[in-house]
Amino acid sequence: MSDGRPQTGTVGEQDGVRRPAGAGERSTRDKVRALWAYARPHKAVLVVALVLGAIGTATELATPLVTKAVLDGLEASASLATPITILAVLLVAGTVVGLVQGIMLGTLAERIILAARTGLVRHLLHARVPEVTARQPGELVTRVTSDTLLIREATTSSVVNFVNGIIGLVGAIVLMAYLDVVLLGVTVAVLIVAGISVVALMPRLSRAQQEAQEHVGALGGRLEGVIRALRTVKSARAESRETGRVSAHAEASARSGIRAVKLENVSWTITGVAVNLAVMLLLGVGAWRVSTDAITVSTLVAFLLYVFQLMMPVMLLTMSLTSLQSGLAAAARISEVEEMRLEADDDAAAAAGASGAEPGSGGESSLVRLREVTYRYPGEGGVDDGRPPALDGVSIDVPRRGHTAIVGPSGAGKTTIMSLLLRFLSPETGRVELDGRPYADWTTDQIRSRIAYVEQDTPIVPGTLRENLAYAAPGATDAQIRAAVDALRLTDRVAVLPDGLDTEVSASQLSGGERQRVAVARALVARPEILLLDEATAQLDGLTEAALAEAIRDVASTGAVVTIAHRISTVMDADQIVLLERGRVRAVGRHTELLETDELYRELVAALRLDASVTGSVSVSGQEEPAPAGA
Repeated sequence: MSDGRPQTGTVGEQDGVRRPAGAGERSTRDKVRALWAYARPHKAVLVVALVLGAIGTATELATPLVTKAVLDGLEASASLATPITILAVLLVAGTVVGLVQGIMLGTLAERIILAARTGLVRHLLHARVPEVTARQPGELVTRVTSDTLLIREATTSSVVNFVNGIIGLVGAIVLMAYLDVVLLGVTVAVLIVAGISVVALMPRLSRAQQEAQEHVGALGGRLEGVIRALRTVKSARAESRETGRVSAHAEASARSGIRAVKLENVSWTITGVAVNLAVMLLLGVGAWRVSTDAITVSTLVAFLLYVFQLMMPVMLLTMSLTSLQSGLAAAARISEVEEMRLEADDDAAAAAGASGAEPGSGGESSLVRLREVTYRYPGEGGVDDGRPPALDGVSIDVPRRGHTAIVGPSGAGKTTIMSLLLRFLSPETGRVELDGRPYADWTTDQIRSRIAYVEQDTPIVPGTLRENLAYAAPGATDAQIRAAVDALRLTDRVAVLPDGLDTEVSASQLSGGERQRVAVARALVARPEILLLDEATAQLDGLTEAALAEAIRDVASTGAVVTIAHRISTVMDADQIVLLERGRVRAVGRHTELLETDELYRELVAALRLDASVTGSVSVSGQEEPAPAGA
């Protein structure tokens, strides 16, 4: 059922493919700040890794000088024992340091992924419902799974490689300056030109990688929706069409990915060409310097070794920059999830107001009230686009005991009322009250602890049937679960399951009616003060609907039941029926009263083939019941 809610989740179009909604382009500083937030808790480990990296780089930097000493010793016929021993020690030390650093960084990377994923999941599950439902579930899953992998390298190896590269580059340049300033000038000139070229490619690389990840998220969202509606897809013979649509996102991601790969390889090639060009120039200039006795052959060899060593730090810098671009793009996407507004459970006023409150202590005849409530769904991106309100000045009283039914045409605002009662939404104007006190005086947890909700889609939570039935009341006894199973005529179905109540179930294993019965049974196990049923009988047969009606009467005898139904047979016995039209309360009364006084209600009854005949009977789901006077 729709209440005029916007269908959000994708905006923009590129290459014929819809792209997911995002928070807009972020500055590099914001991206860096978001990325650093993941590394900050582990900065002590990062510092140790950096120190180890510096030690490893120092051992590499010392090698050419030791090699020069060996060559000078050969020329002077001196003993080579000391320089060779030093070379061996440097080799072993560098190997051990590299091993320890690799293990440390790998462990740190996994811890960062764990923290990022658990934090994202926690944030998603505590975020406000409209914030989460505005995005495709598959896209959110991609951000938790795929994007967190990209921040792993960016916050660990790329940081250490970047620093190691800087140390190696600076150290090599300093030692090259010590060997010969002229040769150094040739080397630096080539590297500056290469560095400018590589840095110029980074913004384009970042955009390409972010677009690739966005398309992966859109692919996940589309595929998740298609799999959920697989029977509809197959019955409509739409497999090829949906394959094409999902593939379009994959192809768009591949195009962006290929563009990123090309840019990465261009940057690496520029780096390699620069180093090779520097070597060729140095061979020419160096040979000339040797011929003029400006430097010795051993100095030229050592200098060339430093040039070859420059390949590693320069490549490390290039790879860390490209990895960093991927991490920045992922951090920006993850930040969009982390910026979702959370439900205001920690509101100080609510906590203070609720501290002395006891359920039912207000002495009010109504348990829940809506007072002149207006609610308007925001447009795309949260912008007010002038659409009419879903609810416009609605006032409803729900007594502490009894059955309140809410009916009306599609889009009248019924599900919006349910969302307000559950505090999924907050009124634009007016207020919702519990026990005579505004919702603002209660925490969300206090409100929902008194409510059981059966939603329209009746989802099955991954796990066993027992876990599903006791989901809202984890401490429920076996007897309470069995009573709910019997009440909803699920006993025979449980009997044929391989492990009975302990069988792992999924939505595909149960029919729509069975899922609906499980959802209602779950609510009955919780024994709530307020039972909210959103189209809970839509897929039930006549016998099961009768059993549900009995269960509703049982709950209504001690608490409040609020139902939304299109089947009037579900609400004919309600203590009060609230008729909505275009977001307003049109009429309130019992079934017989509304039949007599309200034309819209009579039209709803007629549309649902409840034959109010002049002969004195109303046909309800094939059963005859006495018609009210004046019907």
